[in-house]
Amino acid sequence: MAYETIIFETEGNVGIIKFNRPKALNAINPDVLSETQDALNKIEADPAIKVLVLTGEGDKAFVAGADIAHMVKLNPLQSKAFSRDGHELGFRLESLPIPVIACVNGFALGGGTEIAMASDFIYASEKAKFGQPEINLGVMPGFGGTQRLPRLVGKGMAKELCMTGVMISAQEAKEIGLVNKVFPPDKLWEETMKTAQLIATKGRVTLKAVKECIDRGLDVDLRDGCYMEMDAFGLCATSPDKKEGMDAFLEKRKPEFKGELY
Repeated sequence: MAYETIIFETEGNVGIIKFNRPKALNAINPDVLSETQDALNKIEADPAIKVLVLTGEGDKAFVAGADIAHMVKLNPLQSKAFSRDGHELGFRLESLPIPVIACVNGFALGGGTEIAMASDFIYASEKAKFGQPEINLGVMPGFGGTQRLPRLVGKGMAKELCMTGVMISAQEAKEIGLVNKVFPPDKLWEETMKTAQLIATKGRVTLKAVKECIDRGLDVDLRDGCYMEMDAFGLCATSPDKKEGMDAFLEKRKPEFKGELY
C-alpha cells in the first residue's frame, strides 16, 4: 500500500510512523486509520523492529483531532463505525508486542490525545497542547478518551478535561501524570529516539512480557496481577535472552538479545 496520510520508516531497530496531513494539522480521517493499521501489520511482521515511535509531520501538530470536515457528514451509524475504527487503532497499539512511544510535537487534541494515551508512554515538546475538546462540538470523546484518561490521571481530572473541553500545556499534562517527560522543541526528537534506541537494545520477549503484565495487571486485583507476573517471569526463562543476559552480566559485557516472540 502506498501511503498518502502517513509516513512509515525505520531507523535501526526503531519503527517510525508520522501522521502526515500537516495542512489539516494531521487530523484523523478513515485513510489515516486504515494506513496506520497497514503499517502496524508490517511492523508486527518485522522482527527487526523492537520499538515504535509515533509523531506528527511538521512542527505544529501531533494529531489535532478527528477531521471535522469528515465527521460533520456522518449519520449515527456512520459515527459509531468511525468511533469503532478509532478504538480498534487504540486497541492495536496497546496489543502491539513492542513498546510504543508517542512523541508529541504540537497539538494533541481529541483523537490526538487518545492515540497518545494508547501508546505506552508520552514524551512532549514544551509547545505541545493536550485536551479533549469534543464537548465544544456537541459530541464527546469517541476514541477512548472517557476510558483511558481516568485510568491515567484519575476520575475527577478526566471529568474536568472532558466536560470543559479546555486545552492544557505539556507541563500541566506532565503534572497530572499524562506525560512522562517534556523537552524543548529542538530536543524532543533527539531525546525520544535516545530512549527508543535504549529500549531497542533489550529483549523482545521481556519487553512484551513487561508491557502485557502492566497493562493487564491494572484490570485485576493485586494478587491476581502478581500471579500473572509469576507466569510471565517463568516464561521469560524459555527465551535464550535469559541465558545471554545473565552470561553477559557475569562476563562483564553488554548483552546481545536475539530471542524471538514466535
